[in-house]
Amino acid sequence: MPPIRKLAFVINSEKTGAAELGRVLIEIAKRAGVTVKDTAVFPVSPGFLKGMDACCVIGGDGTLLGVVREAAREQVPIIGVNRGSLGFLTTFSADEARTEFAGLLGGTYQVAHRAMLDCSTGPGSHDLALNDVLIKDEVNSRLVQLEVHADDELVTDYICDGLIFSTATGSTAYNLSAGGPIIHPNAEVVAMTPICPHTLSNRSIIFRHNVRLKVHSRGENSKLLVAMDGQRNLVVCEGSPVEISISPLRLLLAQRVGYSHFSVVRTKLKWSGGFVEKRV
Repeated sequence: MPPIRKLAFVINSEKTGAAELGRVLIEIAKRAGVTVKDTAVFPVSPGFLKGMDACCVIGGDGTLLGVVREAAREQVPIIGVNRGSLGFLTTFSADEARTEFAGLLGGTYQVAHRAMLDCSTGPGSHDLALNDVLIKDEVNSRLVQLEVHADDELVTDYICDGLIFSTATGSTAYNLSAGGPIIHPNAEVVAMTPICPHTLSNRSIIFRHNVRLKVHSRGENSKLLVAMDGQRNLVVCEGSPVEISISPLRLLLAQRVGYSHFSVVRTKLKWSGGFVEKRV
């Protein structure tokens, strides 16, 4: 990959050791002649990544999710350094970042192109999500009645606690907790997983990459909450369906050369097995 000459840092100072690690990596970058800018504020402001070659995010997956919209719009690769818990997106550990950072700056990394969801809830209400779009009643204790269409064909109606629409990247997030499938991140599909459906045969459905989904509320006096990546909420315009599709934009995610998705999954989810252990 091309060497990194302009690098932005987004540092979640509330994470243990993040501020100290940020100072170390910034010093490495400056010694390599890289132009650096940094912030502890996320989501980042519009234009913060403009003209940057890459963005180093130090924190957890939640910190990285606060950068993805701007990074996708500017097509700036994200280097995620994990100072959180699971860290499916922030794939570099602190030790790996310290030892490999000079090589990363020199271009020793690969870039994964991750699909994102485009969601509209009516005129002027629109956003992007890397992991998922959640649709539920704004009152946590209430069920929702939702009718789902795929390319104008009725799929079915649901009485449930909510619906999760997930990318392959987000399949290991809320979707997995709700019983949805793990999907390889290179599969550009959309998974729809109901939360606690009242019909036991309601299970996850996988839609092709170019599907256009519409969700209508059929509950009386029900007001929907649409949450993007668990961080931002969209207001649903009265009478408008929630429309979801895969965005033409991709998030560029920097990874070490030889990165193995299933190695990360085995580690993060603590999968075990005698045969796997013998092969390692």
